[in-house]
Amino acid sequence: MAAEPADTWIFGYGSLMWNPGFAFVEARPARLTGYHRAFCVYSIHYRGTERQPGLVLGLDRGGVCDGIAFRIAANAREETLAYLRQRELIYGVYREALVPLDLAHVGNEPARIVWAVTYIAERAHPAYAGRLPLAWEAELIRRSAGRSGTNLDYFLSTRRHLTELGIREPRLDRLLTLTGAIAGRGATSSGGANTKALARAWATRTTWAPRTVRDNRFGYRAKRS
Repeated sequence: MAAEPADTWIFGYGSLMWNPGFAFVEARPARLTGYHRAFCVYSIHYRGTERQPGLVLGLDRGGVCDGIAFRIAANAREETLAYLRQRELIYGVYREALVPLDLAHVGNEPARIVWAVTYIAERAHPAYAGRLPLAWEAELIRRSAGRSGTNLDYFLSTRRHLTELGIREPRLDRLLTLTGAIAGRGATSSGGANTKALARAWATRTTWAPRTVRDNRFGYRAKRS
C-alpha cells in the first residue's frame, strides 16, 4: 500500500490526543510502527520545575504506538506547525519528524497510510529519562507540578483517554496502581481537587527528591538524590 504525502496530518500520542490546541478537519485512530509511548522525558516547564522535574510522555524507539491522527486544513498548515513547535520544542528534548501512519478504517473511510508530523524523544538530550523503574516513575508523577498543572493529572487524563479509545497500555495500568487508584477514579482533564490534594500529600513525604545539576549545553540534567 503506497503512502500518501498530500495532506497535512499530526500524530497525537499523549496530551495532543485530548488537548490538541489547534483546529482540525478530521481525526482518525492511527498506529505508528517503530516507536512506542513511554514516560521517558523529564518536564521542567509544563508538569514540573527545574527543582522538581516531572515526567511526561515521548515516543521512544521500538514497538508500536496507537494514537490519533489529526488532518489539518491546507490554509492552517503553517499556523498549526508554528504553534506545535512553540509547544513541543521548548527546550530541545523532542525533535520533529515526518512518519508513516496506518489510519484505521472508520465508517466509509478505508484504512490507508499517510505521512504525519509528530514529536519524538531525543535520546541525546539530558532531559531524556529513558526507561525508569515503575516506582521511580510513579514518585516523579505524584510529586510534580508545573505551568499546566499537576503531573498526576496529566497521567490520569492521558490514561483515561486511552481507555476511552480502547487502547491498552499494561505498563500504564501498573503505574496507575502505584500512583493511587482512588485518584484515578476521580480525575478530570483540567486538574481536579482529588489529584491536586494527592500531589500535595505526596509532596510532604520524607522521600528522595530529584535534584538538578547544570549542563553547559542543555541547562540541566535530572538525577536521583
